[in-house]
Amino acid sequence: MERNIMATRELSFLDHLEELRWHLIRATLAVAIGGVLAFMAKGFIFDILLFGPSNVDFFTYDVLCRLTTWVGFEGGFCYRGEMPFSIQSRTMGGQFSAHVWTSVTAGFIIAFPYIIYEFWKFISPAMHRQERNSARGFILISSVLFFIGVLFGYYVISPLSINFLGRYQVSSQVLNEFDIGSYIGLVRSSVIASGLIFELPIIIYFLSKIGIVTPSGLRKYRKFALVGVLILSAIITPPDILSQILVAIPVLVLYEISIVISGIVLKRSKAN
Repeated sequence: MERNIMATRELSFLDHLEELRWHLIRATLAVAIGGVLAFMAKGFIFDILLFGPSNVDFFTYDVLCRLTTWVGFEGGFCYRGEMPFSIQSRTMGGQFSAHVWTSVTAGFIIAFPYIIYEFWKFISPAMHRQERNSARGFILISSVLFFIGVLFGYYVISPLSINFLGRYQVSSQVLNEFDIGSYIGLVRSSVIASGLIFELPIIIYFLSKIGIVTPSGLRKYRKFALVGVLILSAIITPPDILSQILVAIPVLVLYEISIVISGIVLKRSKAN
């Protein structure tokens, strides 16, 4: 009898693994399709998007120039001419490798809503009907937050980092000639990291559902979270105050929103 029970449990576990495997396969296929589309749109992806922040007429620089001029603060964003650096490829397969990995990254961004859909399809059967109803809109909200984070990384973190690092010199004798992999890696990490950071409210929602996080705990450790956010903004942005403030503010807002979300989850669980 015990053997039959163990066999049933083992079969159930293997069935879950098989189901997870197919979810991962479909999600990977979606990333591949998005990557192929991005691969064919090479001109737009590289000339318009990736190399956009390397031009002085980029949207963010214009906005910051107007803002710093208006407040009377010289932030180094108003300038003419060209950026004082060049982008090169120093290896035989450098450009092709950059093209492939950039396409994969773009494919992940394009397919993110479908990836979240597959994740939801896998975990939703284990939830009660009421829990599924309360989590309605999960795919839409997660996707919107992710894309907002991607835009924030592209229009704020990337240009701030490129502007600072591209202009920084230890000596006038050292020229800034960046490898294409280094440049694209900076933009890619900024965009993906910001997109995932903006998923904080969703993460807090599920952690609150299983009782790991509470609103009182989030309020209690708010000061530590503030320090962590400042450290994070110092790591992913250039070491100037303006850049760190621009990055820290939305993350702190997301933290406060997460406290509200955790409180709503706790209130609903007590009502049930």
